[in-house]
Amino acid sequence: MGRSQSASGGEADTENSPRIDPKYACFGLKLAPSKIHRWGVYATEPIPARRKVIEYTGERISRRETKRRADSSDLIYLFTLDSYWTIDGSVGGSGAQYLNHCCEPNVVARIVKGHILYVSLRKIRPGEELTLDYNFDKKVEKVPCRCGSLKCRGTINLV
Repeated sequence: MGRSQSASGGEADTENSPRIDPKYACFGLKLAPSKIHRWGVYATEPIPARRKVIEYTGERISRRETKRRADSSDLIYLFTLDSYWTIDGSVGGSGAQYLNHCCEPNVVARIVKGHILYVSLRKIRPGEELTLDYNFDKKVEKVPCRCGSLKCRGTINLV
């Protein structure tokens, strides 16, 4: 999954305060400060394995606009949908844009019929931070990882 962004999280990076839009969340979730990076998304109730947790939403933009936005900001929330479209979570995002990277994630991204869905890989306990592997391409600039996992590869890029 080609998530074209710098490390996730952000405080006042959008005009609205960070929030979870319950319309796109299938379980109780909340935003809180993260040890990994800025804000994180946390479960407020048990989440079973292999269940849709939240949809990543935002403005659908072209690849050209993706490059322009990526070059113009330090905190970006861009998720590559396909070879032409990217979703900018900083504009109309569901809160899923605040999931942080981890080399040992508990959530995976699935693209289904033009929608980006985050699905639990295993049972997630209340209070646990939701994380996913950003899988940044190994050909792009290396971004250090701060996930703290025992299996940390040291970068959010694929190696």
